[in-house]
Amino acid sequence: MRWLINVRLPNPSLAISETDVWGIHLNDNEIIESVVPISDALQVSGEDWQGDFLSPMGIDLQINGGLGLAFPELTFNDLPKLFSLLDLLWKDGVEAIAPTIVTCSISSLRQALLVFREARKRHVQNRCKLLGAHLEGPFLSKSFLGAHNQEYLVDPSLEALEQRIGDFENEIALMTLAPELKGSQQVIAQLKKVGIVVALGHSAADETIVNFAFDQGVTMLTHSFNAMAPLHHRFPGPVVEAIINGKISLGLISDGIHVHPKVAVILQRLAPNKVVLVSDAISPYGLQDGRYPWDKRMITVNKGDCRLEDGTLAGSTLSLLEGCKKLATWSGQAGNSIWSATMAPRQVLSEEKLIMKEFLIGKKLSSLLRWETNPETQQLFWHLAA
Repeated sequence: MRWLINVRLPNPSLAISETDVWGIHLNDNEIIESVVPISDALQVSGEDWQGDFLSPMGIDLQINGGLGLAFPELTFNDLPKLFSLLDLLWKDGVEAIAPTIVTCSISSLRQALLVFREARKRHVQNRCKLLGAHLEGPFLSKSFLGAHNQEYLVDPSLEALEQRIGDFENEIALMTLAPELKGSQQVIAQLKKVGIVVALGHSAADETIVNFAFDQGVTMLTHSFNAMAPLHHRFPGPVVEAIINGKISLGLISDGIHVHPKVAVILQRLAPNKVVLVSDAISPYGLQDGRYPWDKRMITVNKGDCRLEDGTLAGSTLSLLEGCKKLATWSGQAGNSIWSATMAPRQVLSEEKLIMKEFLIGKKLSSLLRWETNPETQQLFWHLAA
């Protein structure tokens, strides 16, 4: 049994309190037995972490592929490469993902869901887990289509929903849709009924429709600011309405390309407890810059900037925790940035309020991350805690 002392825990608040530094009590198996304010651990000796942060690994709720794999195009022959991608994600500090399937044909969607089902059966220790899938489409606005393929867009209906998720309801975690489309109300109600989180994205909804959608059960914005009505001083748009609501999670791609760093910092300051970092990584994740196929089109990757041939921004190649480090550098809020990449995504999928000191109880130290600050550059970096 031993103690870790002077440990900081990520926090959904930006405020600094006297209980920001903790003592961590480990049993002989290096499992956390208690987390106590440092004042209660002053009389014990232990390993001094000197204010380093302890957190769980990351959870990525929006990732579209990697190592050349695009999730909407998966076949069973891709299982070995999928496992390689999951191994890479683990090395990049990601414990689990909601594999994201963008707008595609019904047959491609259901094939991908079958592949994920088989991959879950073969999960092994120290490999990134596959959570339920994130379906981004096909009930999206043509006005805010982004890089999605218009050919496969359809109007929301219970029939269209059943064609896509029938028999997979328990294997889908999240669905992004445009709530202004006719038929979306019935789809939202059905998704909530089967326990699937509903997010607003690729949407032209104004503030009236946005608030109605929140009342109906939409609880998240997909990649805030991107593919939705912009923030305007006379037309607040979805992001402002979500912040004012206070209960809506705000997905954020923190690569400095999708959202300007200063805008990302403003979002963090206005809604620190609701920002959820996502990577939005696509098939070239883990590969070098270059040109890569994306459905029937091509994507050019240049220093993390991924674009279709017409210039449309199309995802990222930045890892989730690299985005976390960027946000921490921009804002100077390391603890909250870590929370947004590790605990906030878990909160999206949990019906219970998550509290870090309680969440850590029973966790093995080797399954957690230690975050330190480089004294010369002041940049944040992480490694396994043991």
